[in-house]
Amino acid sequence: MSAPGFQQDFFQLFGLPASYRLDGALLDQSYHALQEQVHPDKFSHLSEAERRISMQWATRVNEAYQTLSNPARRARYLLSLHGVDIQEETNTAMPADFLMEQMEWREAIGEARQARDAVELDKLESRLQREMRGLEAQLADKIDIECDYAVAAESVRKLKFQERLAEEIASAFDAIDT
Repeated sequence: MSAPGFQQDFFQLFGLPASYRLDGALLDQSYHALQEQVHPDKFSHLSEAERRISMQWATRVNEAYQTLSNPARRARYLLSLHGVDIQEETNTAMPADFLMEQMEWREAIGEARQARDAVELDKLESRLQREMRGLEAQLADKIDIECDYAVAAESVRKLKFQERLAEEIASAFDAIDT
């Protein structure tokens, strides 16, 4: 547990190439191996300072894993490594057709929720998952192959909209289950 490791980016920490496409099984394997090394319980017999360092390591490993295992977070992180600010909070400009689709999605989710139609929500969820996978494939190409970070940043902002739709669908399911 040496301090210079704190300077490593998350990909280096897990011994993985810095790319959007990554081997999930290898990430999981690296995560578990690191967790085994840095788990605070292994250091309970050491000094307060050493226990604090182990806790910092465990926290860093968990944060890195949460970031790399989530496609949107991984994209944001990769873009930040390339010095790209995706401006999620300030750049709300999106293509008109995309915004229109968002309104249609919300309307369809609202109608299914109001009708308590779990079958329709299932269909919407499946369609959204396909669209998200398509957007994630585009992100992989833009980041890993084309290095077109500006377009990738817009795709990440679109993915954020889709994540919100997924949350709305989950909320609708919860509402009809009660």
